[in-house]
Amino acid sequence: MAYMFVRHSVKDYDAWKVIFDSVADLRRENGERSYQILRQGNGSNEVFALFEWDNLDNAKKYASSPELRAAMERAGVTGKPDISFLEEAARG
Repeated sequence: MAYMFVRHSVKDYDAWKVIFDSVADLRRENGERSYQILRQGNGSNEVFALFEWDNLDNAKKYASSPELRAAMERAGVTGKPDISFLEEAARG
């Protein structure tokens, strides 16, 4: 399996999530199979997102797309996101 892991801060989580949800079709059209959003228990505006992708090339292409950059700007992402591309090595 191919994964993309993203860590970034947002101005307001609820506002960010509205924009995140609005680009769901764009993500799926580019190869996303599923996602998980994680946050620290204190309601932090630091967001961790793990996406399962059909392949790493499509994940990398999406991550560098102008559509994603525009959505992140609209969503209030602050600073540069930390993005990692991963392949599953083992599962328990």
